[in-house]
Amino acid sequence: MDAVPWLTVPLLLLLLLPLLLFTSSTFVFYFKKCFYVTWMMVLCLLAIPMCFLKSGGRDVENMRLISALIRHVKYFLGLRFEVSGSEHLLTEGPYVIISNHQSSLDVLGLMEILPERCTPIAKKELVYVGTMGISCWLGGVVFINRKKTSDAVSVMAEAAKTMLDNQIRLWVFPEGTRNQGGDLLPFKKGAFHLAVAAQ
Repeated sequence: MDAVPWLTVPLLLLLLLPLLLFTSSTFVFYFKKCFYVTWMMVLCLLAIPMCFLKSGGRDVENMRLISALIRHVKYFLGLRFEVSGSEHLLTEGPYVIISNHQSSLDVLGLMEILPERCTPIAKKELVYVGTMGISCWLGGVVFINRKKTSDAVSVMAEAAKTMLDNQIRLWVFPEGTRNQGGDLLPFKKGAFHLAVAAQ
């Protein structure tokens, strides 16, 4: 008898779900956002043992595996990408890719066109985001402390050395943070120092 009231709320929510999905665009937006975050965490959980089996630990080559796991998420969210100029990504040797950053969905676009031996630079806080942080670390993501300029400079210098020594490419968001406005934020200097150092 006690279980009946407890089950009433989940059952009502389950019955309301289809109605809300068809009548409320706000609900659809938040439902998709929750689905996106949850599914990304699950995929990253799957990626962790696969990365260890593939390379034994942290390696930029793991990013290809992570990319293959994540790319399909776009279909569930109804996203389509139109890629032009991808031939420029076939350049040999190390280079820096610079792009703006508008939302967490940028990850899907990045994974869609990620060249071989390429990994992004991300905020240090991301390493602490559960399975996603561990997967990013295993994929060779370069983490940077945006709050301490001295740390950021030393990380960028180390990234430039790694780029040249290991012939990898780095994906940089030079605005330093997500920008949901229409205009670009001022670019941080690190991306340009990195590009010069990679020559």
